[in-house]
Amino acid sequence: MDSSPGYREFAPGDAFRKEIHCLWISVIPPAGGEPAPVLPDACTDLIWQSGVGAFVAGPDTGPAPAGGPPGSVFVGARFRPGAGGAALGVPLSELLDQRVGVADLAEVPGQRLPGSLPPAEAMRRMAGVAAQLVTERPADRLVLHAARLLARPGAQAEDVADLLGIGERQLRRRCQAAVGYGPRMLARVLRFRRFVSRIDAAAACGVTPDLAWMAAETGYADQAHLTRESARLAGLTPALLARARRAAAHPGQGAVR
Repeated sequence: MDSSPGYREFAPGDAFRKEIHCLWISVIPPAGGEPAPVLPDACTDLIWQSGVGAFVAGPDTGPAPAGGPPGSVFVGARFRPGAGGAALGVPLSELLDQRVGVADLAEVPGQRLPGSLPPAEAMRRMAGVAAQLVTERPADRLVLHAARLLARPGAQAEDVADLLGIGERQLRRRCQAAVGYGPRMLARVLRFRRFVSRIDAAAACGVTPDLAWMAAETGYADQAHLTRESARLAGLTPALLARARRAAAHPGQGAVR
């Protein structure tokens, strides 16, 4: 396994793609600039840190610090929106904006992920633990479907509830348990992730992003609406966020939940 500095993602097995977004590794460089903060993505991560062990990064509602001591290695499994609550055996509303050691989560076999593991073994075990968790405690399929619907530009929580044949109150309750927050917040976060993916793609191509066009294309009413949401969810204006993401994309500056 490549343990050079930076952040890399790997696809989970085909049997788990609906519940697990990816496996990942992040190696903090011996020295260098600060990595970009972690932004809300409606996902929940089970993370192993070298020399420390395992913890869970709950769903975020704003930017969270990234990184760790120079040379640290992090290995993670990222659960899709709607899968984390069941897999971890706890309502995700209880883990909102938190980082929690697995010793506090009875359903997570943290003893299989001690901090003394070599990174390659940590990745192997992480894949096995994540697969075990989603197999033993299947996700709420309705919420997984709701998350996919809410990820579409223009999606409204009340319309999704109608389409799924349930009331808004029931959808909110089930989303709070499985995702960490209700469908309206979920739609906001997923819309913002669409915008972040666009600025990341522009950075990869060396293109200056057209923020007004991206605001419309990703589902915002206008650029002012995007600016307000970017300030709330990332703590930065869209232009400053694009600049920070472009800088963090340089080798050796991976992001860690």
